[in-house]
Amino acid sequence: MAIKNKKGKGSLEVICGPMFSGKSEELIRRLRRAKIAKQNIVVFKHALDNRTTIEHIASHNGNTIDACATDNVEEIKKCRLDNSVNIIGIDEVQFFSFDIVKIICDLVDSGKRVITAGLDCDFRGIPFGPIPVLLAIADKVTKLDSICTNCGADARYSQRLVNDQPAKFDDPIIQVGAEETYQARCRNCYIIDKFPCWDNGEKQNNI
Repeated sequence: MAIKNKKGKGSLEVICGPMFSGKSEELIRRLRRAKIAKQNIVVFKHALDNRTTIEHIASHNGNTIDACATDNVEEIKKCRLDNSVNIIGIDEVQFFSFDIVKIICDLVDSGKRVITAGLDCDFRGIPFGPIPVLLAIADKVTKLDSICTNCGADARYSQRLVNDQPAKFDDPIIQVGAEETYQARCRNCYIIDKFPCWDNGEKQNNI
């Protein structure tokens, strides 16, 4: 006979895609719906994301929601013991250390609904930070496309520009920016000076 859990488990939702695909907008939408449903939410963003305001998650179309900016995963971990919290939102999850994976799993095991949003790949087209693991263990994945600024096709790449020219593969991986630094590009319009080696088993450096 199966043993029933005394307390129900939570769930993990991952929203991902390239720059300008509406990830933060979708995260804000879900969190606002939760508030309407009288759920208690706590929202985090990585402290690196200071493009507009440090006190909010902000979408590119101007919608915002209050958030705590941190680069310390222990701050997120504290939510596990707060029985008043139902839902935890985390934006720019790709910037957090891999420790975020265990913390998210612990939160889900404690009954929390965790909703994360982040870039699935960096500007080189390589899976970004903890995102690949989160995608694999998620209960629900929403992968969004953007619109290619060159041809209007569906875009899945984040093209970084340096002085209006494509960044080099060996440039620093993390560089926070918006329209002045990045464009959404389709596979045909994306430009990089070299591509990842997927066939030799070498580990790509993500952070």
